[in-house]
Amino acid sequence: MPPDTPQSTPNEAWFESTWWWRIKMKLQWTSWLQYIPNLLAGMLMLLLGGLGAWSGVWPLLLRDLPLVVSALLFANLLFDIATVRYGFHPAEPVPPPPNYIDVFEVMRARVSCRSFQKQALTEEHRKTILSLAQQQSRPENCLSPYPIRFEYVDNPLVVWPAVGTREFLVAIAPNAYHELAVVDVGRSLQKVVIEATRMGLATCWIGPGADHKSIIKQLGDRFVPERDHIIGVCGFGYASRYIPLSIRLITKTQRHRLDTCELFFTDTSFSHSVDLKIKAYGNLSRCFEACQWSPSSYNAQPTRAVVVAKKDALIRVDFCAASHSRFYAMVALGIWAANWEAGAAALGKHGDFVELTKDQRGDGPFPDLPRYVVSWSER
Repeated sequence: MPPDTPQSTPNEAWFESTWWWRIKMKLQWTSWLQYIPNLLAGMLMLLLGGLGAWSGVWPLLLRDLPLVVSALLFANLLFDIATVRYGFHPAEPVPPPPNYIDVFEVMRARVSCRSFQKQALTEEHRKTILSLAQQQSRPENCLSPYPIRFEYVDNPLVVWPAVGTREFLVAIAPNAYHELAVVDVGRSLQKVVIEATRMGLATCWIGPGADHKSIIKQLGDRFVPERDHIIGVCGFGYASRYIPLSIRLITKTQRHRLDTCELFFTDTSFSHSVDLKIKAYGNLSRCFEACQWSPSSYNAQPTRAVVVAKKDALIRVDFCAASHSRFYAMVALGIWAANWEAGAAALGKHGDFVELTKDQRGDGPFPDLPRYVVSWSER
């Protein structure tokens, strides 16, 4: 091989070394990617309008309509660049605290914010978030004996697809992999997110869309490569009404969720869904919905649960990962665990998390996927 031939990074997917992928990543990390779909759509409509004018057939449909759509798309593109990219718009007010009825309404109302105001958090909101992050990451509040922590960054990071984010909590676990430590990241940070939502703050979980180089640069001495592993980040701020068109469309496509019958089961083979007509399960329907609407990377919903009950009494819930992912699936499972705890507490049910052996779980079969991770048992 000639010495100047580029070599692939170990474990790099084949497309990651292609020129078009590198252009895509360059646009993504420079925050221009969200404007490209609008640009391409406008150019396509312009081309169709030109072809329609050249053909002279059905001028209203093949010439005028594409040209009008193209003009609208380009106008919207310029508006998005001016308002979102460069911030030329009227100042936006801090939203008033919402008046949620209960924690279920809080969890259901929470969505990933894709565009944040440039306005920094108020001192009160910032102190509350940092205090909660410190409290939830304490060893006595975690499942794993391996410490996790959340570092605060008040400078813009290179992230995708959220725009305008400038205040983050960076989730850090030990460099040596420990499954429950990653679960702790999701569980602990989601508890902070729930309270932030209750206060009216906007949040955005960011995993694959975070550039670790920019995060490490901002952390400085707070990050030690031999000791730390960055799991992801979560942005905090106030939602902006100015959102790029492509991001609006992406957000709409990610609102779909699997039904609870596809997520919760009564047997370890995951062949029998929970029947909400049965009292033991029906009483937990709001907890099921809280988990159903939990955020996950790319909205993959990689968590499943086996609900164990006898007659009308809940015994425990076994949380399982439906993916071999060591990080994003575990974070998603931790988020489920936090939502389950919050919902169960609202229903007057309190419990503890524990790892069970196969013998303690009962008769199998125990499939490779979804694979068991941890259980919640009612006290």
